[in-house]
Amino acid sequence: MVCFADLNIININDKKRLQTIIETAAHLGYSTVAINHVLDFQQKEQGIANPISVAELFPSPPIVQGKSKPIKIMTRLTLIASDVSHYNQLRTAYPQNLPYDIIAVEPKTEKLFHVACMTLDIDLICIQGNSKLPFRITRPPVNGAIARGIYFELTYFPAINDFTLRRYTISNGICLMNVCKGKNVIVSSATEEFLGLRGPYDISNFGILFGLSEEDAKAAVSTNCRAVVLHGGE
Repeated sequence: MVCFADLNIININDKKRLQTIIETAAHLGYSTVAINHVLDFQQKEQGIANPISVAELFPSPPIVQGKSKPIKIMTRLTLIASDVSHYNQLRTAYPQNLPYDIIAVEPKTEKLFHVACMTLDIDLICIQGNSKLPFRITRPPVNGAIARGIYFELTYFPAINDFTLRRYTISNGICLMNVCKGKNVIVSSATEEFLGLRGPYDISNFGILFGLSEEDAKAAVSTNCRAVVLHGGE
């Protein structure tokens, strides 16, 4: 049986709203979600926080629709950065194991994109959807990331209600697909509200807009997400 996942539920400072988002995800049939703490090094005075306590958020997680098991809630840290020194700050703060289940980087420069693909100890590379990509996606670093078991993430929430962001999301996604040919891609929501979630089969159809085949689009919300989770546990 296919297990669906959304590995990008934005961590918001509103416990009730966050609970509602996760309850909605379970109702839509997602078996796994990841609460994403975003650390933007372009903004000043942002510290590296510890992950949210899943046990405090949900002592009894909701049951997944159509299954008898509760939804699995994971933690994730995403670095929005332009230089490898930003990643090094994280490793200085946590020289051993990071307290998050999944580590992602959203690179803002071609240099950091290349380093993230080839050397950084991460699980995901995020392809932004809120603006035009500031660099070209080329084959060598993408192939290097795929060989290392790293996945690329496209998000759909920015594209739901804004035509300009929808254009950026689809254009950036197609740029990635032209290089990776559908390999090692996941699609997540990056939502901050329950109305921003869509069902996994709807997202599979959305993935086709990026140039994903039907099989790859389904994998982008299921088996590929599982591979990311397993990579994070290595």
